[in-house]
Amino acid sequence: MEIDKQQHSKDSVFFRDGVRRIDFVLSYLDDKDGERKQERRKMYEANLVNVGLELETEDKSESDDGKTYFVKIHAPWEVLATYADVLKIKVPFKVNDIPDNGDMPMNWLSTPFRLPEHIMHPEPDYFTAPFDKSKSDFFLIDDKATFFPPSVRNRIVYYILSRCSYFKDECGVKDKKGIKRLLNNCTYTAAFPLHDCRYWTKAKDANCESERYHLHKHWARFFCFYKEQPLNLIRKYYGEKIGIYFAWLGFYTEMLLFAAIVGTLCFVYGFLTFDNNQWSKDICSAEIGGNIVMCPLCDKKCGYWKLNSTCNSSWQSHLFDNVGTVFFAIFMAIWVTLFLEFWKRRQARLEYEWDLVDFEEEQQQLQLRPEYETKCTNRKLNRITQEMEPYLPITSKCARTCLSGATVVLWISLIIACIIGVIAYRLAVYAAFASIMKDNPTTNLQVVGPYITPQLATSVTASCINFVIIMILNLMYERVAVWITDMEIPKTHLEYENKLTVKMFLFQFVNYYSSCFYVAFFKGKFVGYPGNYAYMFGSTLRNEECDPGGCLIELTTQLVIVMTGKQVWGNIQEALVPWMMNWWGSRKARNHPESLYSRWEQDHDLQGFGQLGLFYEYLEMVIQFGFITLFVASFPLAPLLALINNIIEVRVDAWKLTTQFRRPVAAKAHSIGAWEEILNGMAVLSVVTNAFIVAFTSDMIPRLVYMYAYHPEGELNMEGYISNSLSSFNISVIPAENRPDDDENPSWFNSSIDTCRYRDYRYPSGHEKQYSHTMQFWHILAAKLAFIIIMEHVAFLVKFFVAWMIPDVPSDVRARVKRERYLVQEYLHNYEVEKLKIQLSENVHEECNCSPMIYPCLPKHEVLSECL
Repeated sequence: MEIDKQQHSKDSVFFRDGVRRIDFVLSYLDDKDGERKQERRKMYEANLVNVGLELETEDKSESDDGKTYFVKIHAPWEVLATYADVLKIKVPFKVNDIPDNGDMPMNWLSTPFRLPEHIMHPEPDYFTAPFDKSKSDFFLIDDKATFFPPSVRNRIVYYILSRCSYFKDECGVKDKKGIKRLLNNCTYTAAFPLHDCRYWTKAKDANCESERYHLHKHWARFFCFYKEQPLNLIRKYYGEKIGIYFAWLGFYTEMLLFAAIVGTLCFVYGFLTFDNNQWSKDICSAEIGGNIVMCPLCDKKCGYWKLNSTCNSSWQSHLFDNVGTVFFAIFMAIWVTLFLEFWKRRQARLEYEWDLVDFEEEQQQLQLRPEYETKCTNRKLNRITQEMEPYLPITSKCARTCLSGATVVLWISLIIACIIGVIAYRLAVYAAFASIMKDNPTTNLQVVGPYITPQLATSVTASCINFVIIMILNLMYERVAVWITDMEIPKTHLEYENKLTVKMFLFQFVNYYSSCFYVAFFKGKFVGYPGNYAYMFGSTLRNEECDPGGCLIELTTQLVIVMTGKQVWGNIQEALVPWMMNWWGSRKARNHPESLYSRWEQDHDLQGFGQLGLFYEYLEMVIQFGFITLFVASFPLAPLLALINNIIEVRVDAWKLTTQFRRPVAAKAHSIGAWEEILNGMAVLSVVTNAFIVAFTSDMIPRLVYMYAYHPEGELNMEGYISNSLSSFNISVIPAENRPDDDENPSWFNSSIDTCRYRDYRYPSGHEKQYSHTMQFWHILAAKLAFIIIMEHVAFLVKFFVAWMIPDVPSDVRARVKRERYLVQEYLHNYEVEKLKIQLSENVHEECNCSPMIYPCLPKHEVLSECL
């Protein structure tokens, strides 16, 4: 019988009877040649019914495309109660009576940033305990239909779907189970829980919560960027795992505000001290920089050049290479420690508020992956549970781990090979740019003309090429990382995510940061000197030099292009691609009246969030965290760019999750997982990298050594520093293979010029130690090493002291956890005692032939509540 679509297919999350809630939806296409698929579906759905789930199918004639069937799934109370007991889901048994003393002084100042109370706290605070079906009257069950929220219901149903077989039990085929395999072999096209309403309007059914509408109105719109996030509502609707991601992202963004302010002040300091920059004045001076002839920067195709041609880059370099840089590097070492320590406290508070305190043990014991259960045919006795459980033999595990490790090493080697290719490009193309620009035709360009130099052109083009290579390798490696992690057969979901996290991060770390490491620590360090230059792997490509302004400005350029490019590309990819795909997928349905576009069809037309959707969000933010910590000494404005990006990122992520993606299956997580250890490792590494950047990439130490030890008049100024930092070489003894071609030299060059200068501290021609390093070089090297040791020790001492001073768990949270555990024990004990009294009393009455009713006017639930 055909159903009246006008009546039954409206914006509803209930079965046709309007009572039973739709907890999950499966969809499949009418495949004429898919007899095996039909058989699988028939058996799978029969097994779902056998375990207690209730199904209702929407015929393809009811769907918009006329091809798609929808199977709606409802979990009745008995199923929910059984699996809530199995999964030890915590449910309320008493309203929290501990007073909240969280009011801060001058709390009214935060009023503009607050959301309404019913949005921030959508449900009361309860004491909770793991659900026990045999003690169901112990818990606060007012209505069985609404006792478990939709997020818990869809989590339970997905647990069943993941473990239900699609073959008869007697067939003995153990690996033929789970919705994931059925999706992979196209038996079903999609499996998803429903959103509770359209995001732009409330549901017409009064029994529907319309939480999606509230999330979109108060959270997912960009103009709410200055408002707090409704974390409790996010957790209630999407589950703890997504909730804790947004809690971490919001906290990280708040902490970035302080780093951005200090970084901007350091940049402003560099801008204000522009006119006190003596070494740039010397470089730009016609009397000093205009009379210093520099040795060619490459063989044959590079001519002699004057120092004042690098005038603009030296001024730009001062914006980032000044005393404020050292202060900011030390500040960021302290900031990153405070960020991580305060996040631990925030996380501990969320663990308590969201009933995740004892979650780790549950995760390990109960959340075995269905793939692990089906692929591991061996069984062994669990010493704790004394039950037989699947396990992977040690030989198989070692073999799989070795193959996985070899694959990761192979791909990291591929990245390094690509980076070497980019370096070779820089070396080869620099000569071409130098030859093209020897007459400086770019000066005719307005505004930007004077700033375009061979060094800048090479750096910018190489950075852009490197960015394109990074994005291509990312797309390729993502599939490989998932494949090798699947091959390892991790035991639990947590272990799977941690293994994938480590693999992806190692790859991304090398992919994104290797070019920055090259510019920071290798470029210009192994150059040699005229007549004895160093070449790349014995080729004809001469190693790159830093210009007299230093390599720091080039590191800044590299950082800005890769970091900004990644963030812009990431936001476009995150927001635009799902929107365009949804727009195209729902183009037909948009022409129908609202009443003919059912809730399951609306959600079916959205994009699937995917099991690893959140993983990529974390990865994006952790890579950004590396940019603002590992290389922040070269670019103090990096935290400001990150702050602006994250303010947009929070709302873009919220918008796409609320409007462009199907509702994800709710999942629990008590922390940000392996990402926390990665952040700690990067925090330690950042101290080392920034110390080395200040010492070896910037010119801070050579300037200080000159000012305090080598200034000829003993005065504390920088006059004469540029000439002091350049060594001389006799042009007549430059080998023919290093000498520029005649047509490459500029017009001002003539035979009267007999020496050229190069950036190093070496004795000049004719000296008894000619071309060997001067004593000043060794003094500078000693000062650099001393600076690294002092800065690292000071930073680490401060880090460890701050970490020791700030406890990971706030004292009030620790007290509340202990109080709740005590109350659970006490109330359970009282419950058992009163239940025993009632049983004994009933037995006495039965023996005396008395009336069995103790409180005839009260239902059982109220009696027990009164006893409690």
